[in-house]
Amino acid sequence: MRFIHTADWQIGKPFRNFGERESVLRQARLAAVEAIGRLARQEEARTVLVAGDLYDNDAPAPRTLMEPLERMRAFPDVTWHVIPGNHDFHRGNGLWDRAAAGGLPANVRLHLSPEPVALGDEAVLLPAPLRRRSEPSDLTQWMDRAESAPGLIRIGLAHGSVTGFGSESEAKNEIAPDRATRAGLDYLALGDWHRTLKIGPSTWYAGTPEADRFNSQELGQALLVEIAGPGAPPIVSPRRTGAYRWLSLSEELSGAEDPGSLEDRLRALPDLSSLLMRLSLKGTLDLTARAELSQRLMALEAAMFWLEPDLSGLHLRPTMEDLEKIDFGGVLREAAERLKAEAADPAMSDAERRRAEEALVQLFVMTRAA
Repeated sequence: MRFIHTADWQIGKPFRNFGERESVLRQARLAAVEAIGRLARQEEARTVLVAGDLYDNDAPAPRTLMEPLERMRAFPDVTWHVIPGNHDFHRGNGLWDRAAAGGLPANVRLHLSPEPVALGDEAVLLPAPLRRRSEPSDLTQWMDRAESAPGLIRIGLAHGSVTGFGSESEAKNEIAPDRATRAGLDYLALGDWHRTLKIGPSTWYAGTPEADRFNSQELGQALLVEIAGPGAPPIVSPRRTGAYRWLSLSEELSGAEDPGSLEDRLRALPDLSSLLMRLSLKGTLDLTARAELSQRLMALEAAMFWLEPDLSGLHLRPTMEDLEKIDFGGVLREAAERLKAEAADPAMSDAERRRAEEALVQLFVMTRAA
């Protein structure tokens, strides 16, 4: 049996910190659904398991509710099996009742109760849907006693945090790390953690199909899973489905040549126009190098989809030559000396020192241009 394991689409997720780029990132999450459909066709894996959090919240707008369903409808030869997660948990008159009332596509199978479901003649699916954002007990326990006919592959589908294996989950929906063994599962498809992660030979988190945060999954992925038969180990292959890469980097600068070499290294990265980067810079620069850095960062911001520089660890050390370039009749030189003193004053707060440094850089750039 071949199928696609995915989770955490979170359709409708806001990206307010990204300004005019927000709508692009929201649309990318919908495009990832189509990428999963194409992947299923390409790999001849016509079953897709969605392990929760299809939506970002439990009360989406009508259009947001319908958009992923219509993307799935566009792949009638692919069957999509969906369970609610902690973001889109099932409640009376909630989003799933609204979706059902509006008419689900014929190829979308929504599982709202923990009971075995046949996946053709090859396998049985054991879903564990969430009815609350946080459940007090392990909803996968019922799989231990769930019966299935001999010769069928047993697949669990759940959303939550595996206990004793870190804490990346957003809600406390605990799952025993050995559930696959206890329940005799050939594969346990999990959602909630936004990164592809192998918990055991038969237990995986798919991650999100379109990355959505720094310091997590760089690229959106789904998993192609192949199981030869009951008891056979699953062969799991990550496949890229996302359009945007989220990368966090830390660099240390110390010399006049560093801003240029930094730009060269960043420009060598692939697909700059679809790259979101959080760049942490540390070290000490003189005013000339710091002004050059500002110009190079401005160019990189235009080249990348998003650049978020953090200069809090970068400090100024103006040289006498730097300050002489600001000597316009002595008045500006006096202001520069005062800003230099404030930037180096340990009695000032970090924010005050950073403001003084930035003001000194701007003064330097303006007088140099003049």
